[in-house]
Parts: sequence; C-alpha cells; structure tokens
Amino acid sequence: MDNLKTQGISMPKLGLGTFRLQGDACRSAVESALSLGYRHIDTAEMYANEEPIGAALAAAGVPRSELHVTTKVWHENLAPDAIRRAFDTSLNKLKLDHVDLYLVHWPSPAANWGAVFETLMGLKEDGRTRAIGVANFTTSLLKTVVEDIKAPIACNQIEYHAMLDQSKVLAYLTAKSIPLVAYCPLAQGRIASDPVLAEIGAKHNATAAQVALKWLLDQNGVAAIPKASRRESQQANLDALKITFDDADRKKIAALPKDRRCVNPAFAPAWD
Repeated sequence: MDNLKTQGISMPKLGLGTFRLQGDACRSAVESALSLGYRHIDTAEMYANEEPIGAALAAAGVPRSELHVTTKVWHENLAPDAIRRAFDTSLNKLKLDHVDLYLVHWPSPAANWGAVFETLMGLKEDGRTRAIGVANFTTSLLKTVVEDIKAPIACNQIEYHAMLDQSKVLAYLTAKSIPLVAYCPLAQGRIASDPVLAEIGAKHNATAAQVALKWLLDQNGVAAIPKASRRESQQANLDALKITFDDADRKKIAALPKDRRCVNPAFAPAWD
C-alpha cells in the first residue's frame, strides 16, 4: 500500500475510520482490519472508542513500528492544560507510549492558536506524538497556522469525496506539501447509489464505492479513511486499489455535482 511522507512520518494512504464504532464492535472491526493488512487507524477523543481500539491494537500483535495511529483533541479542550490532559487520557486508553499523529479536531473561535501549537509541539518534542496536524481547517485558518505560527502540520483532515469540491483547500495544501486526509470518502453511503459511479464500476468489475475511493487515492497527497465495520467492506476497500481508470472515467467523475456536504461544519467558520 502506498504511503504519504509528511513531517517525518509515513502514513498509509488508505486507513480505517472509526467514527460511531463503539465497544466490542469497534474492537472487532479494528482487529479485522489489522488482520487484513490495514496499518492506519484513525480515532479521536470525541469518538469515545479509544479504549476498544487500544485493546484491539494490543491483541493484534502488530509491531508498533508498522502502525500509524491518529487521534484528535476536541475543540472544547484547546487550552494548553486541557490539551495535555486530553492527550494523556487518549494515550492511556490507547495503551500506547506515543501516537503517530495528534490533530486539532475542530477549530474553536476561542482558541489561542499560538499557545495551542506551542503545546502540541511540546508533545512532539517529548516524543509522545511523532507529528501534529489539524482537521476541518479552512484555507484562511491554514494560513494562520502554516504562515504566521509556522507550525509543522502533517495534514489537514477534512470531508472530501467525489461529490464535494475541496479544490481551494487542496490547492493550498498541495502548494505547501501538506497531505489532505479525506473523511466521509464515500459520502456516508450516498456514493453507493450514484448511477455514474456505478456505471464506471461495472466497467471495472467494481462497485460505485470502490470507484469513488480509488478516485481519491489516485490523487497525489491525498489519503482516505473510510469507516468499515464489516470485514467484507474492509476487504472491498483494499480491493479498490486494483482499479485503473482511463481518461473517460476521470472525466465522468469530474463532471459529477460537487456540492454534497455530509458533515455540517458547525464548529468552524464559514468555509472559504
């Protein structure tokens, strides 16, 4: 599987998203994914599933050096002391001595970004997270973090899929050599019923979802973290990597409407 190199880490382009996975079902899903060869697991304190993920990681016996684990601090915990407390809690639940990537989950209008990133850099310097980054940041916020504060962010994780235009944010990230990690890469299931994607899929003996996922993973600097609780779905996402598009396929995908947002960015300023 291809990896993205960013700020000293190597992140597999295809990961497992775990939002809304809980308890034993979450643990089983992560154990299944690891057994299939997934090495990129994404979670967050807000998901309330770091504990079962930690149990799955411990049970799987995959060498720590092969794993990429991302977790995130919630927007209500962006004061320096609150960040440190949230990080300690996440690390304990995950049963790890470090994570690979620690993200600001959502921007907060009340945040002192200089203090936030000074704190995150402290965690990185202490070896407790290998890299830091952001999620749900607009281009204007990215400029503040990257150009004014000069924080070495390893990614921006945002909603991105074949039905949503993120060209402005993507252009900025690309110019700065910062990866985009796409959540909701299958538009929370909406992709599956799209007739254009289904038609392309039929041509390649694949599903509409596999087509949409490969379209993302074909892009330079883009990773994707589809949630998949069933082993069959996890395998189907891996199998999407085998698809090879031609120009006609890419033109049809480019022509799809790109205004289908699944997640309301209620905590963030208006997207620009």
